[in-house]
Amino acid sequence: MKCIDWIKQATIRLSFSNTAIKDVEILLKYVTNYNYAYIFAFNEIKLTINEYKTLELFLQRREKGEPIAYIIGEYEFWSLSFYVSPVTLIPRSDTECLVEQALIRLSNKRYKILDLGTGTGIIALSIAFELPKCLIIGVDINYEIINLAKKNQFRLNIFNVCFLKSNWFSSLLYQRFDMIVSNPPYIKINDIHLKKGDLRFEPIIALVAYDNGMSNLAYIIKQSKKYLKKYGWVILEHGYKQGLSVRNLFKFYGYSNIKTCVDYSKCDRVSLAQYI
Repeated sequence: MKCIDWIKQATIRLSFSNTAIKDVEILLKYVTNYNYAYIFAFNEIKLTINEYKTLELFLQRREKGEPIAYIIGEYEFWSLSFYVSPVTLIPRSDTECLVEQALIRLSNKRYKILDLGTGTGIIALSIAFELPKCLIIGVDINYEIINLAKKNQFRLNIFNVCFLKSNWFSSLLYQRFDMIVSNPPYIKINDIHLKKGDLRFEPIIALVAYDNGMSNLAYIIKQSKKYLKKYGWVILEHGYKQGLSVRNLFKFYGYSNIKTCVDYSKCDRVSLAQYI
C-alpha cells in the first residue's frame, strides 16, 4: 500500500478524534521515519509489510481511544523527547508555562530545586537542560516512576538531576531549596472529565485529589516553608478554576509576591509565591 493511501484511510478511521490528522502523521513518522512533506513530495512511496502490520496494530489501539503518547511511548516537551508509560501522566504543553515561570526566577547558578511528583521528569529535566549549574531533585512515590524519570535522564544526557523515591517530602528531612515546583494531582474525584479522552487511560493516583482537588496543593503550600531557603519560591500547576483558592492558601500561610499566570489558552494554570 502507498503511504499516501494509508494516510487517507487512517484519517477516516480516526475521524472521531479532533486530532486525527496529527495522530496519523505521528504514527506514520514513528514507524517509517517519513514526514508528510516527504510523502507528498514522493507520493509513490510504499509501506513495507512489517510497517503496514505495525501501523494497523497502532491504529486499532488508537481507535479504542488509547493516547498516541502511550502507543508510541514518547512525547515531546520543551523541544525534548521523553519516554512515557501508563505509570505516569502524559505531559501537557501547558506545563511548559510552569517551566517558563521557574526560569524567569532562576539563573545559571548553583541553585537547588525540588520537583515534587516528578513523573516522567519533564519539569526537572527541562529546567536542568536550561540551567546546567543548578541541582534539581525530582521525587515520586514509587520506583517504577523513578526508573522512568532516570531513563529519560540518560536518554537526554542531563546529569544535574537526582531522582529519589519519596512521598512528597518524606525523604528530604533537613534539606532546603531555592525553589520548589510541582504539578500535583488536582482534579476532584467525581469530575466528569475523568471518563473522557486521554484521562481514561492515565493513572488515577496522578490525577485526583480530595477536597475538590485541593488537598495536595494545600499540603505542598503548607509544608514547603519547612524546606525553602529564605526568599525561595514555590511554583504550582493547578486547574483553571483553582487560581483564587491557591492564592488564598499562599496568603493564609504567610507567603509574599503571590501571583497566578495563565496558560496558552489564557486560563489560570500556574500560581507562585515567595517565602520571605
